[in-house]
Amino acid sequence: MSAAEPTVAQTSTEAPALRLTDVSKSFGVVNALTKVSLEIRPREVVGLIGENGAGKSSLLKILSGNQTADSGTMELRGRPVTFSSISQAMSNGVAMVYQEQSLLPNVSVAENILLGNERGAVRDGFYRWKQMHRTAQRHLDEVKSGVSPSDITDTLPFAQRQMVEVAKALATGDGSPYDPVILLDEPTSVLESGDIETLFSVIRRVKEHASIVFVSHRLEEVLEICDRVYVMRDGEVVAEVDPAEADVDQLFRLMVGRDLTSGYFREDLSTEPTPDVRLAIESLTGPGFSDVSLGINRGEIVSILGVQDSGRENLGRVLFGALPAAHGSVRIDGERVGLRSTRDAVARGIGYLPSERKIDGAIMGMSVADNMTLAHPDVVSTLGVMRSRRVREVADEWIRRLAIKTSGPAAEMVNLSGGNQQKVVLAKWMLAPDLRVLILDTPTRGLDVGAKSEVYAILHGLAAKGVSIILLADSLEEGIYVSHRVITMADGKVTGEFTSRPGNRPSRTSLIERML
Repeated sequence: MSAAEPTVAQTSTEAPALRLTDVSKSFGVVNALTKVSLEIRPREVVGLIGENGAGKSSLLKILSGNQTADSGTMELRGRPVTFSSISQAMSNGVAMVYQEQSLLPNVSVAENILLGNERGAVRDGFYRWKQMHRTAQRHLDEVKSGVSPSDITDTLPFAQRQMVEVAKALATGDGSPYDPVILLDEPTSVLESGDIETLFSVIRRVKEHASIVFVSHRLEEVLEICDRVYVMRDGEVVAEVDPAEADVDQLFRLMVGRDLTSGYFREDLSTEPTPDVRLAIESLTGPGFSDVSLGINRGEIVSILGVQDSGRENLGRVLFGALPAAHGSVRIDGERVGLRSTRDAVARGIGYLPSERKIDGAIMGMSVADNMTLAHPDVVSTLGVMRSRRVREVADEWIRRLAIKTSGPAAEMVNLSGGNQQKVVLAKWMLAPDLRVLILDTPTRGLDVGAKSEVYAILHGLAAKGVSIILLADSLEEGIYVSHRVITMADGKVTGEFTSRPGNRPSRTSLIERML
């Protein structure tokens, strides 16, 4: 192994909490997992990374009892096991914290934490509320949550619900002499930086009496929080890595099978914007923000960074006509425009990619072709009549241009990976005859590094053609390295502006100071 390669972590002599040996899983002719072997040791955080489709989800489903393997063995604390259901896995102390939360919204925190694991908190079919609240409070204290066991779950912010999920996973170990195994599936994907640090503190504390599997597309986080990392590609484990001796570029190469010579932010594709102001915002005020003034040049990428409730999300929605502005003005290419609806925005050449692509950005039950052309029917119609052949031709062209992995234009969106879904949503705006401004709300959230790199390449390509881009970045690094300029917001106000060029990038500290 060369010096540039990460080394394999040293093997511990302590018996593993969970071990898989030659586990395989197929769906028809598709091999989801092929002879996967790994182990999770007591009191450690094991990272699991790979591109979308690498097999991570299938592996988690087998570990959590959601699916069974076709072949291979699983040992829990040295004992052969096969979980035929999620409840069976939980009863053995293996619990999963899902990326899309599994809590029941209209019941209390205590009921959620102990759901299916009530034990002494139920007598003769009735809850013993005092006992339930005491038990739930103990687990909430373990994760340092200030939430009350009696709180109704859907009244809590997302970050607090995430902590309740972790407390629920810890409850699976109740009554067992063994420490639990907790599976964290993208636990930070929609958390702000402060909430991520809180979660990491919880993970470090919890691992003192638990084993944790941490799945994330954010490689910096994996290197920070994990003791060992397994890398998956095409349904196989291709490497076991010591985070202390690896970096993001090395993990990327192991995941995708090629070097990341230009950095996955694709700085090599960045071009200089023109001096012409394309979008001019003056004293704009709307829900959650006030007195925002900002100019964006043609071909310029401007990132806006801010914590939750900073106002940046609503600023993007107002500029797309999805929320009303109280006062202020918006000009495009010098012309003042009224954005009373999303239809007005589209007519003015403004596109918008929402943070929840599966809910607001696409229609999962419709085809790739229909999702691409829905916002711009004039592109595929004649005299107001939609031409099916033209729809297919346009979709085929953009599938080819963006290298979208799909069986064809007729494929349903729901069957595409997250990265390919995002490409379809981007194509919807790229085929617009006069796209001038594109607003993107965390466009790479939940995408693997390979898909992120492809999205960044698309954004740089749009900017090179003169499109002005507002990027509500998913991370500080994304905001710093993808943009020409970075704007910070806090409490609904613009608090800072930073030039961001190679050799002159703002520091994380300087940005965080203006965001808080």
